[in-house]
Amino acid sequence: MPIEPGEEAPDFELKDQGGNAVRLSSFRGDKAVALVFYPFTFTGVCEGELCALRDDVAQYEAAGVQLLALSCDSVPAQKVWAEQKGWTFPVLSDFWPHGEVARAYGVFDETRGCAIRATFLVGLDGTVVDAFSTDNLGTAREKSRYDEALAKL
Repeated sequence: MPIEPGEEAPDFELKDQGGNAVRLSSFRGDKAVALVFYPFTFTGVCEGELCALRDDVAQYEAAGVQLLALSCDSVPAQKVWAEQKGWTFPVLSDFWPHGEVARAYGVFDETRGCAIRATFLVGLDGTVVDAFSTDNLGTAREKSRYDEALAKL
């Protein structure tokens, strides 16, 4: 069962594409956080979604929101992909233990071994302000849904 708005966001620490440790709770009281779970590195729909976030990063910065993208792929794979696409936000590896953070948020697909396409907006106090996902891995999240979530801050 996915984490619902009003619940405390499970804390975690994962490595980003540069091998740096990123802890969710380190943003508490400073920035809201958009946790953007995506299924697979180097795939078309995921690339389109993350490139759209890259292109709109100023909107999130202006709202005081830190973008964190997460998948169960390895740090080296994410590093190459992030460098190729010019992503400046952290792309986190939930590789080992495989999918542990996705499981904590209730968005791990046991059959496919990946996170589903889900987003959690975490407020300054560490609670989930909004959460949304798509019905299948081949469907991208709509930009309007991100806008709706940001309006709740």
